[in-house]
Amino acid sequence: MITSGERKYKVYLKEERIGDGRVYILGGGERSHIGGIVVCEPGKKTQVIRLEGHYDYIVLQPIAEAACKKYNVKVVALGGIHIDNASKEEIEKLVENCKELEKCI
Repeated sequence: MITSGERKYKVYLKEERIGDGRVYILGGGERSHIGGIVVCEPGKKTQVIRLEGHYDYIVLQPIAEAACKKYNVKVVALGGIHIDNASKEEIEKLVENCKELEKCI
């Protein structure tokens, strides 16, 4: 598991290998949840499932696509990050921390 950020801005990414594929679980903030699912296969269009009211796919998609490209395998990324009544600045901080996780794939 890798992490980025501190306190309520801390996010984490867990990797699980299933056969030759990879599953990434993203969570953090004040409360982790499942807000989206992204599926990538080499040479195919990325599939995104956005649960109603959630925007977690915005940070999940780059993670899934980066891992798919790097390892040339099927990748599923799922999860979500939540802070109650988050301001625009707080959301931006969480997004930046997720970008740091992506760099570590």
